[in-house]
Amino acid sequence: MLSISVIIENVSKSYHYGLLSKKLDPILSNISLELTKGKTVGLVGPSGVGKTTLAKIIMGLEKPTHGKILVDNTDIWAASVEDRINSLKKIKMVFQDSQGSLNPRKTIKQTLYETANLIGIENSKIESVILELLDTVGLSSDIFCRYPHQISGGQNQRVALMRILLVQPEYIILDEPTSALDIAVQAQILDLLKNLQKEMKFGYLLISHNIPLIEFMSD
Repeated sequence: MLSISVIIENVSKSYHYGLLSKKLDPILSNISLELTKGKTVGLVGPSGVGKTTLAKIIMGLEKPTHGKILVDNTDIWAASVEDRINSLKKIKMVFQDSQGSLNPRKTIKQTLYETANLIGIENSKIESVILELLDTVGLSSDIFCRYPHQISGGQNQRVALMRILLVQPEYIILDEPTSALDIAVQAQILDLLKNLQKEMKFGYLLISHNIPLIEFMSD
């Protein structure tokens, strides 16, 4: 199966200073890049310069002021909502606060099983699929009965990756994926990301303020 293409073309984003103000505050200006299967594109800059805003625009969560997000030559912001959703099925995002992206009222097992059900994995296969992914990301089934606040930041990040792996995307946006973790756990997560990319040919957009991290991960 041919992989999809993702092209960010001259994207700009501005916000109004206030509800009644006509003055615009530019956050992004003419950003262009292309994501490639099996490769990592690094996006580096200090906090507050619009890196996460660009990620949200790519994910269809915010509309650009100007420019295009082309997924298989379809401009997602010129397409219908249904076509936009379909176009974005192969692009997923890992957020900086992985615990915050998980439902605090559900156990890890409930969260993973719910995701598997939503994407249509057969009930008879869900357990074996999830157990295989647990091994892939380096977790044990001991975490099944726990809630997000009862496991470590590194474990939460691995669970967030598991949810994404269940969906089988082609591209993953990594928004400061290790900034909330200690140094030892950061190294483990980065090694995991590299191994997953090597095995599954994911295309990454890695967002960070950490220049050495970008240099280590990017192609």
